[in-house]
Amino acid sequence: MQLRSTLVRVLAAATLVPALALAAPNATPAPAVPRPSKQYTVEQFMTTTKLSGASFSPDEKRVLFSSNESGIFNAYTLPLSGGKAKALTRSKTDSTYAVSFFPKDERILFTRDQGGNEANHLFVRTPDGKERDLSPGDKLKAMFVRWSDDDSAFYVLTNERDARFFDLYRYDAKTYARTLVYQNDTGLSLEEVSPDGRWLAFNKVRTTNDSDIHLYDVEKKELTHITPHQGDAFFQASSFDPNSSALYFLTDQGSEFKRVARYTLATGVVEEVERADWDVMYTYFSRKGGFRVTAINEDGRTVIRVHDQKTGKLLALPQLPAGDITSVRISDSEKRMAFYHNGDRSPSNLFVYDFGTKKVSRLTDARNKQMDPEDLVEAQVVRFKSFDGMEIPNILFKPHQASADAKAPAIVWVHGGPGGQTRKGYSPVIQYLVNHGYVVLGINNRGSSGYGKSFFAADDQKHGHEPLLDCIEARKYLASLPYVDAERIGIAGGSYGGYMTLAALAFHPDAFKAGIDIFGVSNWLRTLQSIPPWWESQREALYKEIGDPAKQEQMLRDISPLFHAEKISKPLLVLQGANDPRVIQPESDEIVQAVKKNGIPVEYVIFPDEGHGFTKKKNEVEAYSRMLGFLDTHLRASGPAPVN
Repeated sequence: MQLRSTLVRVLAAATLVPALALAAPNATPAPAVPRPSKQYTVEQFMTTTKLSGASFSPDEKRVLFSSNESGIFNAYTLPLSGGKAKALTRSKTDSTYAVSFFPKDERILFTRDQGGNEANHLFVRTPDGKERDLSPGDKLKAMFVRWSDDDSAFYVLTNERDARFFDLYRYDAKTYARTLVYQNDTGLSLEEVSPDGRWLAFNKVRTTNDSDIHLYDVEKKELTHITPHQGDAFFQASSFDPNSSALYFLTDQGSEFKRVARYTLATGVVEEVERADWDVMYTYFSRKGGFRVTAINEDGRTVIRVHDQKTGKLLALPQLPAGDITSVRISDSEKRMAFYHNGDRSPSNLFVYDFGTKKVSRLTDARNKQMDPEDLVEAQVVRFKSFDGMEIPNILFKPHQASADAKAPAIVWVHGGPGGQTRKGYSPVIQYLVNHGYVVLGINNRGSSGYGKSFFAADDQKHGHEPLLDCIEARKYLASLPYVDAERIGIAGGSYGGYMTLAALAFHPDAFKAGIDIFGVSNWLRTLQSIPPWWESQREALYKEIGDPAKQEQMLRDISPLFHAEKISKPLLVLQGANDPRVIQPESDEIVQAVKKNGIPVEYVIFPDEGHGFTKKKNEVEAYSRMLGFLDTHLRASGPAPVN
């Protein structure tokens, strides 16, 4: 399960369709001539390499990033001139993610948890290959924040003192000696530290659409609430400017969508800086302040703006094939820019752009060369009106071979969240299912992010009802398409999407022919009572979003599929990570036991070395092959069924 606001960005493991690529607003499925499409194995899809992160070496001749080329994520470097990636870490059991080069030498920082339990520790690796845990101990979580302006130190959050709250420490870059900067006793969420270390920006989330920013003066030890307001309004700190003179933040006060504003530290004056017709997701500066990068959530895709602070104009980004530029990182010298680019049929690849020569270089080739991109499909943004007239946006994937003469089975795919978003971009599991003949409709039911604050809040305290009815309407929309077999439509999803799958089968038992629950909630009472301790700062907002287990027990029982499992009459596949700290294994154990009593087919797969999502290729191969096998047995081969 994902939380909203800050946690929607941080806890992205539950969202199985990445936030990338090109959208077509208000598109409707265009007629297409069926073409042959070669089918590929799950192993071929998983041979595709996943990449993330980018940090330039001190001499800016190499870039540090994360890759699962070995079957599990590790830290690698690549020369900007091209060549083969060099593995710096070689873990075979626990996913390892690169964080940053040290600014003045060859050491690197990286993070690693234990089997997907999300209790990440921060490590340093020296050039001789030795690793040191900078956050030793049990039952703690550590997170890198940023480097100090003079490169002599870096900031780290850790909840070792109190599992509920994260304290801020300043680590000496040479000795690793640390100093406590801020002891967090009130559950504020640190968002940013000013470059000079004088100011800390904290967020406080109260409800889905109501939050505040607090500024802490490290020298004076004073905490100031800088966003007092009436009614609901979203405020979130984003970035200090390089001179530590202003805080840039996001707000939707007085509008549907989030925009960028600036708070001047010396005067308290607030000014609007940037807005768009969609939500601004974040904005930040390059190290020297020559550029400011903004990302916009534009109808299921990411649009990047790079502002040249000297000229006041937008930088012309490199011309690349259809898709998105994301994860922009500008080097300290401001001579180069690293970024990722992907499309619906192309996984993310790492590029570097030279501002002086205007040359763009692709450093990686993540696609399996055995696979022809023409055999994969481009997604479309489509919309339908739900039961009450609300317009629901979706991402539609249509197999090449589907036609009115060869109708295909279909799946409603529900994202995590509740406040997640299904977006365009490369998804190996969805492309795998589509490649094998399934139409997939990635629904953005009410409550999804990216479509304005009214839409985002439209599911509050309504889970199991209106958002679920959107999924029922999605099934009707699929049934109306000429190339979909209306009698063979299933539902699937991960995390909150897993809950929606179980809820659909329990509360609308005749709507779908089969369901796939990927680490989904079956009992809201238990899940809300067993949230990870480090989510404490979000507890109030979570309870107001879904329900308070102490005050709304009966309501939460009413919407929890576990207490209505006797109504489930369609085949069910359940996938669960044994180390999941968000949706713990009993959530899946008990729903499987309950549904089996109904005498219907139930398949259950537990992954002992995974948490809330899949980080290892071998487990992805197992999970996705089981999904296809289940659908082929119970959806493609199933007979006619009653239709709502």
